[in-house]
Amino acid sequence: MLIKRKSIEAEANLRTGPKAAAAALKKPARKPKFAPVTLSEMDGVRFLHFGTEWVQGAMRLRKPDWIELEYAQQMMMWMLFIEQPAHIVQLGLGTGALTKFCYRNFDATQVTAIDLNPAVISICESMFKLPPNDDRLQVVEMDANEFVNDANNHGKIDVLQVDLYDATARGPVLDSPEFYQACEACLTENGILTVNLFGDHPSYLKNLKALRFAFDQVLCLPEVHDGNVVAIAFKSKPELDFPALYERAVSIKESTGLPAKSWVNGLKTNS
Repeated sequence: MLIKRKSIEAEANLRTGPKAAAAALKKPARKPKFAPVTLSEMDGVRFLHFGTEWVQGAMRLRKPDWIELEYAQQMMMWMLFIEQPAHIVQLGLGTGALTKFCYRNFDATQVTAIDLNPAVISICESMFKLPPNDDRLQVVEMDANEFVNDANNHGKIDVLQVDLYDATARGPVLDSPEFYQACEACLTENGILTVNLFGDHPSYLKNLKALRFAFDQVLCLPEVHDGNVVAIAFKSKPELDFPALYERAVSIKESTGLPAKSWVNGLKTNS
């Protein structure tokens, strides 16, 4: 089974000038085309695909609110540094694993998920037990690039989890320095971004360079699955007090079951 992922964001080609503006007035904007959303099941786990063998997310049927995939668990390593976030945003819904987990485990937190593909949102609701929107949960059909570039979202997000892939699985769809700068602008003073990358793909170094351009500090955990590398990016460089981080990891393990000690080990190795 392949785990390397790519969510559903497609960045439009923008053209400027009077001719382009005139053409835009004549023609309605094209709707993005998406690969078919497909499912598979094995050993009690339901998987999401976009018409290929690439796995876009997973849910254990007997534990629908658990984060099944290891790289997705690692996307929660911001918990080592932020205990009670006010607002968590997920870019790229997948199976809703991170969104559901955050919604269930942080009962005073606003949780927002952004995805461009309405079929993904629909199948998460029908097949992956995504709760309906309410006063704390908002799942929005929207382009992630538009979301992070909206000034109304700047300076208001404590945690930004980014997992933006499509069916081709060639690296994150949105990975420019400008995109990551916009992500950084969305964060509060001590906000944190986590992002799923491909460690064995040319896009990896490109993303790291762009992240380091936008953020005060960027660290990576060791590769898991078939090449997934989760990076954590800090708006403000933290003090890495490893004894304190190991203590925090024990608390996370006890309260959520997540293997947080392994995250600290990885950060210690790569810091």
